[in-house]
Formats: sequence, C-alpha cells, structure tokens
Amino acid sequence: MQSRSIMNGPIIHAIRKAKLSVPFWLLVGIGLFSSTDLKAQDPQFSQFYSNPLYLNPAFAGTSSHPRIVTNYRNQWPSSGNTFVTYNASFDQYLPGMKGAIGFQALYDREVNGNINTVQSSFVYCYHVKVNDRFFFTSALQAGFIFKQFNTNDLIFPGMINQENGTINGNYAIPVESGQKIFPDFTFGMVGQRNDYYFGFALSHLTNPNQSIIEGDRMGNLPMKFTLHAGAKSRDFVRALFSKGFSLSPNAIYQQQGVFKQLNLGMYMVITNSLTFGAWYRNNLSVRPDAVIGMIGYSTPFFQLGYSFDYVLSELSTFSMGSHEISLIFYLQRNLRKRAFYDTMRIPTL
Repeated sequence: MQSRSIMNGPIIHAIRKAKLSVPFWLLVGIGLFSSTDLKAQDPQFSQFYSNPLYLNPAFAGTSSHPRIVTNYRNQWPSSGNTFVTYNASFDQYLPGMKGAIGFQALYDREVNGNINTVQSSFVYCYHVKVNDRFFFTSALQAGFIFKQFNTNDLIFPGMINQENGTINGNYAIPVESGQKIFPDFTFGMVGQRNDYYFGFALSHLTNPNQSIIEGDRMGNLPMKFTLHAGAKSRDFVRALFSKGFSLSPNAIYQQQGVFKQLNLGMYMVITNSLTFGAWYRNNLSVRPDAVIGMIGYSTPFFQLGYSFDYVLSELSTFSMGSHEISLIFYLQRNLRKRAFYDTMRIPTL
C-alpha cells in the first residue's frame, strides 16, 4: 500500500503544477490512477507496533502504563512532492471498566498539501483474561475524518494541448465544495497465548463516501482488513552479544480494495534498551515494494525509534525512500494487577 489516498472521477487524472515534470505526472495519473474502479488508500506506517492504535485499536491498554505515542512519516521526500503524516495517540487501562480507553489524532498532507486529511477518534477496549496463559481484547473505534482538497493548482488532461503540450484554458470541476467530513468506525481484536500474539482489525466499516464530486458513487473509502501475528523467543545470553537478547518474528497482512500487502519482519531486542528490526514489504497484486530497516532505544519512561524504507520497485527513481520517527512516553502510575499487566510482549518498533 505504498500508493496513497486519491480521488475518483476527473480529479484522479489531475496533474499538479509541481516540481515534477508533466510527463511523470501523466505517467502517475494515467498509468496508475486511470481506472475508475481504483479507490483510495490509508496512509502507510512502517513502524507498525510503534503506532499501536493505528494498526489495531484493540492494543489500547496493553501497555503496563498509560502511554502517549507520537509518529512522523515523510514519504518520498526527494521527489519534491512529499506525503507527510503526523499521528498522536493516548491509551490507558482502567481497572474499574475492565478495559481501556484511547484517543487518536492523525494529520496527513499529500502532494505538498493538495489533499489534507484530519482524523480524530475515541477507542474503548474490553479486556478478558481467560486463564493465566491466554488473554484477549476487543475494541471499537469511532471518530470523524475531515478531507480538504486544493484544486486550484491542478492541471487536467483537458487543459493540455495535445499537439505541443502547452497548458491553456480552464477545466470545469463538478464539485460541491473543496472539503468533506464524515464518520468512521473500526473494530479490532488482539489475543496472546504464552509468547504468541495475534489479532485482526476491520477499518472503515461503513465504507464512507469521501468524494467531493457531486453524484460520484465511486468515492467510497474501501474497508481495510488487517491480520497480524508474531511471537517472542526465549532470552539468549552470551551468544552473539555480551548482553542478553530476544528475537521476535512478525507477519502482517493488509487488504484495502484491490490492494493486497504482506509484511514479514523480525525484531531483536537487547536487554530492553536497544531494538533492531528488519521488514520486507510486498504488494501482492503488483511486485516487491520495499525493505525496511529500523533501530530503537528505550528506557522505562520513553522509546525512540527510526526507520527507513528502501523502495524496490520502479518508483525508486523518484521516491528515494521514506523516513519515519516514533516517540513513545510511558506515564508511571501504580496500577492494580490486571489481565494485561506486563504480559503483552510485543516490541513497540
């Protein structure tokens, strides 16, 4: 899902007055987005578990302490038309509710501000302890998505002279307004048995319509299905390092509309201070997409992570990779012993 959210209808074919050349935008607009069946996609993060509520709202309250998460992603910065995403969330377990609450806010800026998205949502997550080895949670996330489209700097095929390539004239855009707001809902479940964890999430349950084109029936945001699973190995001591370390293999499958993606990765955690990660991302309907390298440093109070996506597809000529930074703060509080206290061992990178 390296592609980003776009509009259906005439705006799909728009070519921006940008630093990129017109031929490249013709390639992107016509070659990738000309199909009327193509739907929008959500922003993509590579540090999956460092953005837990975005991956699956059922992760709310699975940390030992209340948690504040912040994320920054800059996709394809060298192209001159960046996709920048900011995310912030808070979650906390509440013993009296036998579950957790969470809040999440996201701001996504596409193609230097041509499309701006703001999301805000509230999460309630119910925790269940089946026995001392098996736990699971289920969550419902509800909120709003606000989209703003800047159509003033767009060039459409009808404005381009087919003989000499000059740009002239105007293009009548059948839009109601340049913005749209709509409700959005997500359901998720997460479970753990011993050192194995797993879960799934269904995002955009109502397939909300996000198009600003009047009468556009193809502008629905497709439901996104996420399936994830992983494990944590026993601690190895004095093997490759003087300090102990553990390994954590993980797999994440995501599907949204016609796009299918498989992520395979491995974390290595060294004595709860340093974490290294490597992932391979494959867009199953197209081709191998990227390899991802990660590094993180953590203390009992915070965790800092950095990752870089190296693009494997033909887009590498224009994208030059993506950068991502995460910062997590753990608020120290004395909580009563509970189902998920110190049991979810998922590396947050």
